[in-house]
Amino acid sequence: MRKLNLLFFALVGVLMSAMPVLAQTPATAADHAGDGGVGLKAIAAGVGFAIAVFGGALGQSRIGAAACEGAARNPGAAAKIQTMMILGLALIESLVLFALLVVFAKV
Repeated sequence: MRKLNLLFFALVGVLMSAMPVLAQTPATAADHAGDGGVGLKAIAAGVGFAIAVFGGALGQSRIGAAACEGAARNPGAAAKIQTMMILGLALIESLVLFALLVVFAKV
C-alpha cells in the first residue's frame, strides 16, 4: 500500500508541475482565435484513428488465434478455416482503411 501511495503522489506531482507548461498568454490566444481549432481537430482525428487501429489489431489477433486453434483441433478443415480467416482479416482491414479515409476527409 505504501508503494501505491508513493506512486500516486509522484504522478500527481508530475502532473502538477506540467500544468504551467499548458498555460497560454492572452496574445497567443488572440492570434489563433480565427483558426477554428484546426490543431484540435487533427489531434482528435489522430486519437480516433489510433483507437480504430487498436481495435482492428485486436480483432485480427483474435481471428488468427482462433484459426490456429481450429486448425489444430481439426486439420481436415484447415483449408476452410484459412479461407474464412482471410475473409475476416480483409473485412477488418477494410474498416481500418475506412477510418483512415474519414480522418483524411475531416482534417
